[in-house]
Amino acid sequence: MNYLCNFALMEWKTAQVNLVKIIMPLLLGGTILYWMYRGFDFTMVRDVMLHEMDWMWMLLSLPFGILAQMFRGWRWKQTLEPLGEQPRNVTAINAVFLSYAASLVIPRIGEFTRCGILKRYDAISFTKSLGTVVTERAIDMLVVLGVTGATILLEMSTFGTFFQKTGTSIDTILGKFSTTGYIVTMICGVAVLILLVVLLKNLSIYNKVKATMGGIWEGVVSLKSIRNLPLFIGYTLLIWCCYFLHYYLTFFCFDFTANLGVSCALVTFIVGSIAVVVPTPNGAGPWHFATKTMLILYGVADDQALYFVLIVHAVHTLLVILLGIWAWATLNFTKRLEPKTT
Repeated sequence: MNYLCNFALMEWKTAQVNLVKIIMPLLLGGTILYWMYRGFDFTMVRDVMLHEMDWMWMLLSLPFGILAQMFRGWRWKQTLEPLGEQPRNVTAINAVFLSYAASLVIPRIGEFTRCGILKRYDAISFTKSLGTVVTERAIDMLVVLGVTGATILLEMSTFGTFFQKTGTSIDTILGKFSTTGYIVTMICGVAVLILLVVLLKNLSIYNKVKATMGGIWEGVVSLKSIRNLPLFIGYTLLIWCCYFLHYYLTFFCFDFTANLGVSCALVTFIVGSIAVVVPTPNGAGPWHFATKTMLILYGVADDQALYFVLIVHAVHTLLVILLGIWAWATLNFTKRLEPKTT
């Protein structure tokens, strides 16, 4: 009886955690969107979409969104090959499609979703594939940081205005820390890490966690064994070029953004890419706010900037949903491979 009660309690706690993971991102994104669009006349959005938009450019942008995810699937397959894993192209690509759609429900769940799909359909080690996902994220972060640095140097005045308008100042933030504050913060950080290590060593799941982390690390270091490094770099560049074109071509849908130029598109693209780090479904809310703010700094009227971010984000999110549905339907007709025997 006690066992059943404990089991029920554990299931209830798990359900609560999962519910929080779903509700909190939705609440955060919804709050930001409500604050941005309070008192907004949404009937005007319909008029813009029906009479003022050039939908040809929107349609031209969509293939680049699809290609970005396909290149990501091919690049992922390449990182798994040094580990002795050979996923099928169709499975890897559909796993990426479905992962983005899953992240609309629970942010960041997509990484685990696509690893689970490879395990289910191609019998690929979950921990190894998760390690390669970590590698991918690290590479993408380096690309974003590199492009961000170059963009800031080219558009320093615009970013300065952005920080001033939004009340964000690095000097102000750092100025709140004294030397003692830095030392205390470092000590606390080290103490937390030591505490986590001690707890893990004393938990019954330590060996399991250690084995899992070993598999992840193996996936991370697989990058040095990639057979065709130029192809990997090419895939990485193509992924981000496609992401940028997926976004930039939408500028030509509207009269008020068509003449802003590549530099404006690059700045707003980078700021939006950083904003989606905030865990909301497809960056809803933070992406709208960051992109809209930057567009205003380039002379776009407030209402027009709101039209742009709302319509572009909605259409691109719809594409993610459709690709997820396509992947789910395709995987249902995909034959599952048997696990490899040693």
